This record gives sequence, C-alpha cells and structure tokens, in this order.
Amino acid sequence: MYNNMGPQPGMPMHQGIPQPGMPMHPAIPQPSPSEYVQSNISRYFSDPQYYFQVNDQYVRNKLKIVLFPFLHRGHWTRISEPVGGRLSYKPPIYDINAPDLYIPLMAFGTYVVLAGLSLGLYGKFSPEALNWLFVKGMVGWFLQVMLLKISLLSLGSGEAPLLDIVAYAGYTFTGLCLAVLGKIIWGYSYYVLIPWTCLCTGVFLVKTMKRVLFAEARSYDSSRHHYLLIFVALAQFPLLIWLGNISVNWLF
Repeated sequence: MYNNMGPQPGMPMHQGIPQPGMPMHPAIPQPSPSEYVQSNISRYFSDPQYYFQVNDQYVRNKLKIVLFPFLHRGHWTRISEPVGGRLSYKPPIYDINAPDLYIPLMAFGTYVVLAGLSLGLYGKFSPEALNWLFVKGMVGWFLQVMLLKISLLSLGSGEAPLLDIVAYAGYTFTGLCLAVLGKIIWGYSYYVLIPWTCLCTGVFLVKTMKRVLFAEARSYDSSRHHYLLIFVALAQFPLLIWLGNISVNWLF
C-alpha cells in the first residue's frame, strides 16, 4: 500500500527530492513533440521531394525495367548509405531500383489523355465521361495500393513508407498506356498488349515485393510468402483488363 502521509520515522527520505549538499543528476533529454511527430511522418511517408529526384537516364532505364522486367539482369535491391547515424536509401537519380512518383504521375496523366482520345475516335467523348475515367483510374490506383499494403501487413511487414507503395502501384499505368495506345492505332493489337502488360506488371511487382519482404518481414513463412506473391501477380489481370476497358460506363 502507498502511504500518502509522508516518510515515516526511521525510513529514508525519497530519493527523487534533492537534499542540500547532494549532487544534482543531469536530466535525460526527451524528444520534443515536434521531433516525435516528424520522425513518425518520415517513417511512414518519407520526404515527397525524394521521389522526384530523377533525370532522363533514370526515366529511360526505369521504363525498360517496368515494361520488360525479364531483361533486367542487375539486382533488385536498393542502395543504402549512412546519413545522420542511420541507413538511408539513395534517391532515384542514383539508384535505378528506387521508387519515384514522376513516372507514375506522368503515366496516369497519359492514361487519362489516351482514354479520352479513344472515346473521341468512337464518338463517345464528353467531359463527364473523361471525369469518370479519371475517377476509374484513381480507384484502380487505390486498389493496387491496398493490394500491396495488405500483402505486406499479412507478413508482418507493414512499415514500408506509404509513398513507396503508392509509387510501386502507380507503375501499373506505364504498361497500360502502351496497351491503350496500341488499341487506338490498331484495335487487334490490344488483345496482345494487355496480356503482356499484365504479365510484366505482375513480374515487376513480384520482384519488388520479394525484395521488400525479404528485407523487412519480421516473421517469414516460405509457403505463405509464395502464395501471396502468386496472388499479387494474378490480381494484375482483372485489374488491368478493367482499367484498359475504355468505355462511358467506368464500372465495366
């Protein structure tokens, strides 16, 4: 039981109360609320400027990896460097395997433009239809992010920065633009390009997920790990076919 009446006779006085002649112990520095919030933001969201440090050479090489992952003979791991006493990843301009947001955003904008052009060729273009296609693309991007995020969480590796996952999910639109462009030029080419796009996107995400899972998974289960990767790869087929179907009704 705690006694709130003060120290009893014969009992030592509380050590936390400084007495005359006793040396003062230095206080342990505690992080300020702003530092704590900033550390958590950088942990999960990272620095947005990091994802736009790209150049022409990086963009060309990254597009080759995304569109033709089978031809990539290098490693898939990111390059780290010590910064401020801890390891940090090099920006995209110095590391081809680093995620960026420049390509996903440009690819998404190109997808919307090509989708509007496709509707115009069939005489179905309207501002409302273009708005629906924009929403459809955003929903598809969100579903891809959720697919990758849930896959990481299921293996106990949910600490990857959110913008990393958004960037990896956004690479989906690079191949999708190629398929939609092929459909505009020659309609039958779409039926060849869309399966190839689904396959390449699945392979790219599987390679990326394996690197993330091997590096950050706290509990590793080989069979569960492979099943999840197969599911991520197969999920690209219905998702990209749905996004590649340019129509007035964005649900189909």
